[in-house]
Amino acid sequence: MINTDPIHPVVAIMGPTASGKTALAIKLAKAMNGEIISVDSALVYRGMDIGTAKPNCEEKDGITHHLIDILDPSEAYSTGRFCRETRELIHDIKKRGKLPILAGGTMLYFNALLNGLSTLPKADPLIRVELDQEAAIKGWHAMHEQLSVVDPTAAARIHPNDPQRIQRALEVFRITGKSITTHFEQTVATDSSIRPIRIMVMPNDRARLHQRIEERFHQMIDRGFIKEVELLYQRGDLHTRLPSIRAVGYRQIWDYLEGKTGMDATIQLGIIATRQFAKRQITWLRREVNVKEYDTDDPSLQRKVFDDLKESMHFLQ
Repeated sequence: MINTDPIHPVVAIMGPTASGKTALAIKLAKAMNGEIISVDSALVYRGMDIGTAKPNCEEKDGITHHLIDILDPSEAYSTGRFCRETRELIHDIKKRGKLPILAGGTMLYFNALLNGLSTLPKADPLIRVELDQEAAIKGWHAMHEQLSVVDPTAAARIHPNDPQRIQRALEVFRITGKSITTHFEQTVATDSSIRPIRIMVMPNDRARLHQRIEERFHQMIDRGFIKEVELLYQRGDLHTRLPSIRAVGYRQIWDYLEGKTGMDATIQLGIIATRQFAKRQITWLRREVNVKEYDTDDPSLQRKVFDDLKESMHFLQ
């Protein structure tokens, strides 16, 4: 049967943290009558603005942004929900005659939306309790080593200091007897009417990316990042097992507020964690196909991307 659904060209701007994705997306949206859909697992949370580099009203420059400030930090946001809501938004934006622009650095979301969502089993509370008890005795680094035995691919992707994802990967294996990597490979079909134009933006020089990360983290501290986390800390209902508080930078400052680290160490740990996060993002990005890469520091970046997009969209029409 011939698919008669209308084709929806979608711009997908990917890149590691601090690579300039948001600024580029806003400029393109202004130039191409677009709306932005955030692909960021931290921007969904209200009250988490500075540490997520969330664009403010002035920075948005009148451009509509979606999937920002939609949840309280006490809530969780799943990949499946992201895919459902994003597909609805893409179709709605196109109906209004505008261009959907996906922009962010949560590569798991991009992968699920553009390459298919894996059919993972639901969480099992009993197995999670078992894993937590085991981790309390052995430590999460030992649990990560356990993961490397049953699923070396996932272990290479998941950081040893990320208990939430280590737990989930081990949980999936214990429930199904198959690794979470195997489940990712057995995916649900994507929406064939959505045709992504993939763009990757990052500094050509890795040292330059590290410099941008360090400069931005210091700017966040100067803008009141610690006070922002302190307000979350003082609520009393949040903790480090929540995805929101495990976000890069927030966990390090949370430890500072608990007296585990000093100020100087906290800043350095935050910068190091952000660099490690960027490295994992780049690992994901290198697996993407049909992606055109651009240098963040290219003074002609916007013009080059704009010209290439016009050519690509003409080809899809």
